[in-house]
Amino acid sequence: QVQLVESGGGLVQPGGSLRLSCAASGSIFSQNVMGWYRQAPGKERELVALISSGGITNYAASVKGRFTISRDSAKNTVYLQMNSLKFEDTAVYYCYYRVFAPNMDYWGKGTLVTVSS
Repeated sequence: QVQLVESGGGLVQPGGSLRLSCAASGSIFSQNVMGWYRQAPGKERELVALISSGGITNYAASVKGRFTISRDSAKNTVYLQMNSLKFEDTAVYYCYYRVFAPNMDYWGKGTLVTVSS
């Protein structure tokens, strides 16, 4: 099993910034993908950004140019730097961890990001 612990959520004004962190512990695999999903009020959970153990990234179109995902493999930690935040970014953000052979998904409990004036 893999445990994911998120931190960094909070209340920010439009145009502000936050950095989310997620640390993984437990049965860690060298080949993995880590990232972030979010669920806004009244909407389905959606992809925000992913990063593989090889450094390949994938972003939702709505956050490209504003958010940056990175990782520290030695610490089994993934980060999401969020800049130029908008009202539409308000959501619960969930850390995501995927391993392969066999394929398994793990989720954090979520951290709330509220963008409000």
